[in-house]
Amino acid sequence: MVPHLIVIDDFLRNAEQVRAEALSLDYEVEGRFPGLNSVQKIRIEGLDQVVSALVREPVRALETEGGSHGSCRVAFAADDQPGRIHIDQSHWSGILYLSKPEDCQGGTEFFRHLPTATDRVPMDEAGLKAAGFASYGELQREILDKDALDRSKWERTMTVPMRFNRLVLLSPHYWHTAGPGFGDSLENGRLIYLMFFMRGAAQR
Repeated sequence: MVPHLIVIDDFLRNAEQVRAEALSLDYEVEGRFPGLNSVQKIRIEGLDQVVSALVREPVRALETEGGSHGSCRVAFAADDQPGRIHIDQSHWSGILYLSKPEDCQGGTEFFRHLPTATDRVPMDEAGLKAAGFASYGELQREILDKDALDRSKWERTMTVPMRFNRLVLLSPHYWHTAGPGFGDSLENGRLIYLMFFMRGAAQR
């Protein structure tokens, strides 16, 4: 039995402090997502250990040059680029919602790919062939490159609603994307803290 989605409310004791720090960052980093990532990162003490306990296996932050772990992201109503349905190159991903309670809308969305009837990347060769692909490269081209922005090819199966200080931990091999942006400023926009973890002993 392997969990693929864990939702923890009231995750941080100092959530207001982390939100205030997030509001002080510079948001200039563009990517294949609506909105902007922060230039700076926020370190949450003991995060590896806490997440390891929640997912019941040792994990550590995926800290790579140019990576997004520890970054914050803001997206506004004017960011009308739809969220690209995707997977993450990590073992676990985490999204901590930092928008104020009165501003929260949408959340994190999960999907089924209609042409293949899959809700995640096949995890072995048998599953890959059952989905109609000869290789992961072919799957990448046909689903993640061609269909990622075509919502007619997808059925939304679930949304984890946005709530201040709610942590969403997910197995990143499931097709997912961010819900729509909202607001028009850092104060009232869609503000999140990003986490990505790999297998391995937690950093002390």
